[in-house]
Amino acid sequence: MTTPELDAFAAWVEELMRRRGYDIDSPRGGGKSRIADEAGVHRAAVTRLLHRQSMPDLETTRRLARVLDVSVREMLIRSGRLTAEELTDPRAHLPSTPPTSAPIRRLTVDEAADLLGVPTNQRERFARAVEQFLPPTADAGTPLASH
Repeated sequence: MTTPELDAFAAWVEELMRRRGYDIDSPRGGGKSRIADEAGVHRAAVTRLLHRQSMPDLETTRRLARVLDVSVREMLIRSGRLTAEELTDPRAHLPSTPPTSAPIRRLTVDEAADLLGVPTNQRERFARAVEQFLPPTADAGTPLASH
């Protein structure tokens, strides 16, 4: 079931794994088991990817991205599942530097959720998670810092 997309994606993931110190080349190196354990996925999913048998499912992709320190967006684009145009970068909507004459505009939790594409049915959970990182007096309408 090898395809050019699967080959290219697997080669990219292999290189990321090696750069992150996972010994995936030697049979007894334990790198495949270690990354599977750290990502919380089945070792078979890692093996199937590295043997170019199948793409990981979305949840496995998300977990591998976290362990390999790359964005899920990058993983999805590199896998060929989505294009950059289909998966816009939420940071593209933010100014790179605020104008010097204008006061710094801060995002609200709701605006951040909009920019990140958080589904309506997940907004409350998103707000609770974000609020853990805001000052104690912050609420869902409190601005977040933007750059």
